[in-house]
Amino acid sequence: MSDIIEQERYTCAIGALQSVVAIPRAVPILHSGPGCGNMIQGFFERSTGYAGGSTSPCTNFTEKEVVFGGTDRLRENIANTYKILDTDLQVVLTGCTAGIVGDDVEPVVEEFREDGKPIVSVETAGFKCSNFEAHSLVVNAVIDQYVSRFEEENPFRSERATVNLFASLPYQDPFWKGNLREYKRLLEGIGLSVHVLFGPESGGVREWQQIPKANFNILVSPWYGLPIAEHLEEVYGQPFTQYPNIPIGANETERFLRQVLAFANEQGAELDLGAAEAFIRHEREAYYEEIDNLATFLLEFRYGLPNHVHIVHDSGYVLGLSKFLLHEVGIVPKEQFVVDNTPKRFQEQIASELQNTSDKKVIPLTFEPDAGKVQDTIRSLHHGGRGLIIGSGWDKELAREKDYDFLSASVPTPYRLVMTTNYVGFSGGLRVIEDIYGTVLATYR
Repeated sequence: MSDIIEQERYTCAIGALQSVVAIPRAVPILHSGPGCGNMIQGFFERSTGYAGGSTSPCTNFTEKEVVFGGTDRLRENIANTYKILDTDLQVVLTGCTAGIVGDDVEPVVEEFREDGKPIVSVETAGFKCSNFEAHSLVVNAVIDQYVSRFEEENPFRSERATVNLFASLPYQDPFWKGNLREYKRLLEGIGLSVHVLFGPESGGVREWQQIPKANFNILVSPWYGLPIAEHLEEVYGQPFTQYPNIPIGANETERFLRQVLAFANEQGAELDLGAAEAFIRHEREAYYEEIDNLATFLLEFRYGLPNHVHIVHDSGYVLGLSKFLLHEVGIVPKEQFVVDNTPKRFQEQIASELQNTSDKKVIPLTFEPDAGKVQDTIRSLHHGGRGLIIGSGWDKELAREKDYDFLSASVPTPYRLVMTTNYVGFSGGLRVIEDIYGTVLATYR
């Protein structure tokens, strides 16, 4: 009998419905059993979309559909959704039941497509993969089945200073809206035009139609989203530059922006390097002015502040937060835990990236999708000084048990309301500092 995984910090493949919800005026159509959508959206808590609230049209697969097939029910569901909602895009996502019985969804979807309806189908049976991987399946399906229809009016790589950005996974990253907004602001600050594709900063399906026009793509991730960048390179000839972690604070943000600048000019973007450097300098100076103001606080409270941290998060945040906290805050990363079910082929590279954080200290890293086991490990650890745990709401009681400070920064987040907050960039670094020490002061002893 296989082990039961406790406290998964991700969902099954159909969780990619959140990627659809994040596209303005797009609606996911679930061809699945009853409850799949509510379960997924319950995990992400405050996820909403164009359909309103936690609504996702669903065929609610029953025993009848298992025996006779559910394509007729799907056809009816799609047609009714078009009657009720003025949508720009529908994306049909298949659940486990439809996948097991082998429902052929694509011919049904093609009927509507031939009638001029903007609609896409994706096989996302839960047993296929996690939502981290299914996000790429959804994006690539939209590119192949929808964006491809607009290629003639959007010539490949025709806008030399335009990029497509693939970074935070919608809703899986609690800060995705704020992060995408900040990425866009920073990249525009160095002279680029940015397709963010998801969230309120996106131009909706019109922006998706223009994906081929971008000169190149930016991937901010150690592994998730990589199939998207590789696919766009294949179909549109767009090269991509990859940054391995969330850039938080001055050091990583500067490094990220300069990497993008260098790549952009290699690709013929001809950006104004002087203006770009002036922008970076202004952002850096504003950041360090606040850091200087922080010094008095740190001096006064230095004996009551956390000196080490355990991070329980996805790989991009574990890398980004570890680098930031060590080099710019002075909180030492001890044992770190990646809980995004990272495929084995990426683990060595991620571990190497973490070790490159410091040439004086080894940072232990564990890839463990079972967050229950992670908590047991943290319980067994004993380090001197005051500790900090950065994780999900599920880790709050563990921190209390260990007498550690706690910051909720990953899903699920039942004890925190996140709306437009960003952890990316110079301002994101300041917000991380605010969140950590605000929590510390609230329980100061």
